Amino acid sequence: MSRKPYPTDISDPEWDLIKSMIPAQRQRKRGKKREVNMREVVNAIFYILRAGCSWRMMPDDLPACLTVYSYFHRWQRKGIWQKIHSRLRCLRRQATQLRELQGRDPEPSARIIDSQTVKTTEKGGVKGYDAGKKMNGRKRHILVDTMGLILMVVVHAASIQDRDGAKLVFDKIFHVFPKLHLIWADAGYAGLLVHWVRYFIGCGLEIVKRCVGVARLRHRTEGFKVLPRRWVVELTLAWLGRYRRLSKDYEYLSETSESMIYAAMTHLMLRRLARHHPCSTA
Repeated sequence: MSRKPYPTDISDPEWDLIKSMIPAQRQRKRGKKREVNMREVVNAIFYILRAGCSWRMMPDDLPACLTVYSYFHRWQRKGIWQKIHSRLRCLRRQATQLRELQGRDPEPSARIIDSQTVKTTEKGGVKGYDAGKKMNGRKRHILVDTMGLILMVVVHAASIQDRDGAKLVFDKIFHVFPKLHLIWADAGYAGLLVHWVRYFIGCGLEIVKRCVGVARLRHRTEGFKVLPRRWVVELTLAWLGRYRRLSKDYEYLSETSESMIYAAMTHLMLRRLARHHPCSTA
């Protein structure tokens, strides 16, 4: 690398963890061979995520913006981002997976679900009005494990209530996580959804109430209290908040927004996994 490194650039141990997951070029009899450095393409994508700039405002010492944009959306259509994210999160054959380093089961049996409403721009696409947050935009429904690692992301219009949005998440995880036994959620998911999850998913949905101690007159929470289990998903949302590209939903397609979140979590997990990599000097 002849250019000056950026803070978002991946190190050698991080690249060793991800390079085998990057799709190789197809063997063709005709056509030009791939000349772009794929590590620089990944660096450019992480730069966009963390800096929050548009594709055309990418620095000149990184690969061409149209090239990086093309690779990102090509991997999105093929589900590469979700596959890379899952392979880093789950215990496959590598001994350096994040959950294994913590001494936990690679397939967690308990999860936490929550949503985040973000504003959209004039880009268009699916959007709606969230009456509770008084905001026009989209909702990011995320399902995380007890360590805060994302298991599933679904982006939909903000006008969809949390109970209905949660069903979109549960429909995707029905056959993916067979060891699912318990899901924690806030009061916005209470009601018939508890019975729906028990009947269709076959696991329990436990509602963690916000107000444990209630004031006698105004029924308000007495001071700040850390809510059991729910703080984990709030921590995950705080991690995503470091990436300025996710401060709003700038994408036209909700599938692109989901890929952006998976890419951001991939960057976070690479940083953590590289600390325990054999080639790491840290």
